[in-house]
Amino acid sequence: MKKKKISKFIIYSILILGVIIVIYPFFYMVINSFKEGPDIMHNPTALPKKISFDGYISIFKTLNIGRLFFNSFFISASVAFLNVVLSSMVAYGIVKSGLKHKNLLLSFILGTMMIPGILLLIPTYMMLYEWDWINTYKALIIPSMVTAYNVFLMIQFMKQLDDAYLEAARIDGANEFKVFTRVVLPMVKPALATLTILTFMGAWNDFLGPLLYLRDESKMTLQLALFNFQSEVPGENAQQIWAATTMITLPVTLLFFSLQKSFIKAFTGVGLK
Repeated sequence: MKKKKISKFIIYSILILGVIIVIYPFFYMVINSFKEGPDIMHNPTALPKKISFDGYISIFKTLNIGRLFFNSFFISASVAFLNVVLSSMVAYGIVKSGLKHKNLLLSFILGTMMIPGILLLIPTYMMLYEWDWINTYKALIIPSMVTAYNVFLMIQFMKQLDDAYLEAARIDGANEFKVFTRVVLPMVKPALATLTILTFMGAWNDFLGPLLYLRDESKMTLQLALFNFQSEVPGENAQQIWAATTMITLPVTLLFFSLQKSFIKAFTGVGLK
């Protein structure tokens, strides 16, 4: 009994320490968003001496928050939706169809993951410039419609599906599109939720893409607008920066908590049984 109690104590201590390490940056960000400028500079890790909403109020007065949120959400949601759907279709075609040379195709797709993204930066920019896509949403959405990692992840889930369900649907007269949409997708909902979270977060937090391709302020994302809002003077706009950072984090946090059950199921295999 003593050994069990000691082992439980050690396990829970490690878990609590992990929770503190993970939560502390968020806590640090939130408490600074409610401080005044001098308080942030002199006591960044302390609790606020006085709760102040000046940072949030100033952000709404200085920046067009509504438009920035719309730009970021539109781009992120479009990338997440298209990527999840198309990556699922590619994975289904490779795993569950009679496609010839599918192993060669899969090797080619996975091989692209070995190429550092920075090497494709200049060729991609030149290509989009020739197509006159610079300063448009298309430059951020279209190239991100399919990613090798998401295809690879969906393939792992598709392999776990029992072919008997698919054959039964085909015998009932369903074509491949109906089999995919009405049989396969409902069975891999946890995987779809996982891809949605990961892809949305990646697009939402993307800074380099908007920095390269967007020019007009009306099309800027939250991350790019916040970067432009920063001043070279240390401590200037500190309240607004921390308040804006907290607001930017909120949508991704809400998305994760709304889909966390499916996210956990995806890695336990519950959704496929």
